[in-house]
Order: sequence, then structure tokens, then C-alpha cells
Amino acid sequence: MTADISKKSSRGRTPDGEPNPIDVHVGNRIRLRRTLLGLSQEKLASLLGLTFQQVQKYERGMNRVGASRLWDIGKVLEVPVGFFYEDMDKDVANQSPRMFSLPDNTPLALAEDSEDIDLDPMHRQETIELVKAYYKIPNRKAAKCMFDLIIAMSKTTYNNHNDEDEENNK
Repeated sequence: MTADISKKSSRGRTPDGEPNPIDVHVGNRIRLRRTLLGLSQEKLASLLGLTFQQVQKYERGMNRVGASRLWDIGKVLEVPVGFFYEDMDKDVANQSPRMFSLPDNTPLALAEDSEDIDLDPMHRQETIELVKAYYKIPNRKAAKCMFDLIIAMSKTTYNNHNDEDEENNK
């Protein structure tokens, strides 16, 4: 019996061979944190003892990140491992590899467009620039006041929208 070595491993991939959406999400979170810290792929790779191509593959979800490697990445990027799973869409979370291998389970439909990812404010260039600018403010007391102002404004805006909705529903 000879194994077919031309067939790529499908471990963790979707039935159509695409990277699992969870791996793509984790990769996006690695890229987000790396970018927020101002690290290049080369610098992160160097800190992890990898090639930049490997970091690139992790960030794209092409290669799965093992538990021990994710632990190292979290330490280098100064975030807990849970950070890489935060803000995960329910549809993405429901596409774990087990969903494709259970005999009685029909896998959830895969998103055909990746546009949903772009709607996440954590993936917008504006967010990254805002965070970088915030951390460049040398007076940390002033930065904290700016932070508090933004939080207060967002709550006021949210409450005003709710008030307007209630008025419109009367």
C-alpha cells in the first residue's frame, strides 16, 4: 500500500481545501497586534526564531499556529493567548475542523466574500493610525483625558441614537 504523496494535507482545512476561517481570524489578530506595535514581519520572525515567510503564512491563515507557537507569539506581542480569539464572528467560530468531520453534522455555509472582515473596525487603517497616535502622546495624563473624552462621546452618541429610535417608534 503506497500513500498518495501528491495530495496536500487537509488537516484543519475546509472541505474545499481553503484555510479554516478560525486560522484566518487568528492570523488577522496576529497581524493586527504586530502592526499596532510597529513590528515588521521580519522583526517578529526574528523574535520568534522563524522566517518572515512563516509569519506571513500564519497571518494569512495558510499555516495553522500550534499551541506552543501561539504561546510564544502572545509573549512576544505582549498579549494573552485569548487575544487571538477575541471578536470572532459566531459564523467563523462555528467552522472548527470538527464541524467538517462529524458524520451527522452538516457544516455551516462558508462565507464566500471576505468583505465582512473589512467591516471589523479593528482591521481598518484608521483604527491602527488612531491607536498609534494615541500612544505617541508624550503626556500620559493628557492621553488618558483624550481616552475618557472619546469614551464619553461614544456613550453620548449611542444614547442619542437610542433616544432618536425611541422617538421614531412612538
